[in-house]
Amino acid sequence: MKLLLVGPTGLVGRHVLDMALADPRIDEVTAPARRELPPHPKLLAPVVDFEHLPEDAGWWRADAVICTLGTTMRTAGSPAAFRRVDHDYPLAVAELALRSGTPAYALNSAIGADPASRFFYNRTKGELERDLAGLGFASLTFVRPGLIGGRREEFRLGERAFAAALSLAGPLLPRRWRLNPATAIARALIEAAVNPKPGVHIVAAEQLA
Repeated sequence: MKLLLVGPTGLVGRHVLDMALADPRIDEVTAPARRELPPHPKLLAPVVDFEHLPEDAGWWRADAVICTLGTTMRTAGSPAAFRRVDHDYPLAVAELALRSGTPAYALNSAIGADPASRFFYNRTKGELERDLAGLGFASLTFVRPGLIGGRREEFRLGERAFAAALSLAGPLLPRRWRLNPATAIARALIEAAVNPKPGVHIVAAEQLA
């Protein structure tokens, strides 16, 4: 199969890329990114500007899309910039892929995603899920992790301290609130892409703990 991976340089995206390149079920991975990626025989990695995506690129046609695009408010610098990365870019990718005939889309979303949420982060994630569901993919999967466990390139002191506390308390917590390893999230995304099920599906945080 041919996989289109968007967001291959983040914490979850790096694991998805590594797993996909090692997976014998996946013949080719296209991973458009803002910077060059290390070469691999199975990898096509065009450098793109997400503000001006190449609408006529042949690599939009794939068997499935996995989207792990995302940022933080601190990195984005403003609510508008955050929404552009976490909502507008993933939606634009979905529209171009679907227009090219790609039937399946798997999104790394978030626990609490809800378009009616009073919290901006959850509302943005929920609005993206809502808008993706309106496009008409044959298979659409939302993977909704809680706090993600793993080593990021970007240092986040508060998140790392909270993750350490959750790791220690994990066995005492309900599964919904346990740390979700980035590897588990990546596996869920790949399975949704390789074995797409008709309709809209949610992989909840407790399934990733």
